[in-house]
Amino acid sequence: MAETLASPLAGKTVVITRAAAQSGKLLEQLTSRNARVKLLPLVSFAPPEDFAEMDAALTRLDSFDWIVFTSANAVQAVERRRLQIASDAASAPVAPRVAAVGPATAEEAEHAGFSVDYVAINHSGAGLAEELKHELAGRKVFLPRSDRANAELPAALRKRGAVVTELIAYRTLPPSEADRESVKESLKDGVDGILFFSPSAVHHFVELLGRERLEALQGRAVMVAIGPTTARALSAAGVQRIARAADTTAEAVVESLEGHLARTHKRSTAGKEHA
Repeated sequence: MAETLASPLAGKTVVITRAAAQSGKLLEQLTSRNARVKLLPLVSFAPPEDFAEMDAALTRLDSFDWIVFTSANAVQAVERRRLQIASDAASAPVAPRVAAVGPATAEEAEHAGFSVDYVAINHSGAGLAEELKHELAGRKVFLPRSDRANAELPAALRKRGAVVTELIAYRTLPPSEADRESVKESLKDGVDGILFFSPSAVHHFVELLGRERLEALQGRAVMVAIGPTTARALSAAGVQRIARAADTTAEAVVESLEGHLARTHKRSTAGKEHA
């Protein structure tokens, strides 16, 4: 780890577009580098409107060959409901093999008591399906996801012969307290970096801020995308200055932002020297 005083993040303002409850390690990493952190939760979560499909899958969990987790939220939703419908933890069906889309999701799954058999090298749904392709033919796969998840992963799994049970484990919503004023408040004193963890957060940010102000903002701040689908959402919104985190861990996210700011400072300094 770089020393605090030497960090390009020292004195910089960083906006995290998710709730504090999900950002503990990230806050620790940023504040240890003397960054100023602002929280702007742009996504909230709610249970599915109907638990019937979820309950049916969870009561026969041992009939699946794989569970594929694509987010920590999916892990939490499954474990919370699994314990609710079991008379006690010991009576819950034995879980099948577990695959996680990235290390943060795998860590959450392990914390929930799952034994993780595979963590994707390429932290995307398509990457996970490709890496597991020899394990999928004829296998029953349980895929609990958000209601806003795209169709890429289930299509990729089925293409490789998996029998997929896809269901809504949780809903992704704009938080009730997020409005244009909260966005303006977070950005009013200037910002150097904005961290996005999902396409939904990007979409809500654009809806609240507007594309014109977003274009102006990206001239001053770097947008950090966690995951390839988030990067594509930023690109589709017209953002050109995107730093892509190597993986989903807090360390990787901070290193991506730190590296980008260091390179920007170096180019700026070189430009002044040649002026």
